[in-house]
Amino acid sequence: MDSKFANNFAAEWIAAWNAHDLPRVLSHYTEDFEMSSPKIVRFAKEPSGRLAGKAAVAAYWATALAQVPDLHFELLAVLHGVDSVVLHYRGVGGQHAAEVFYFNSAGLVDRACANYETP
Repeated sequence: MDSKFANNFAAEWIAAWNAHDLPRVLSHYTEDFEMSSPKIVRFAKEPSGRLAGKAAVAAYWATALAQVPDLHFELLAVLHGVDSVVLHYRGVGGQHAAEVFYFNSAGLVDRACANYETP
């Protein structure tokens, strides 16, 4: 993991979301990746806040995009670690969010967790 990889991932991930291009967003993830987010409770009606597998997460994200048609992310910071990247961005309604992405050896996300600013 290096800053070039992290910055390229960040730019592409933000662009894909801002284009509302779900297949493009999903192209960054393994088939069996796991996602956790408090918004999974709201949009996917999964009380644990966790989903596993690209199909399950795709359905959740499709629902969220349909309910938030003006979704737009503004990248604020990119941080990288040994096998992870953290994106700090401003999301819906200006709310701050930070997502942690863990990458496999092929450079795809196999686990991610979203964190949101407390109102």
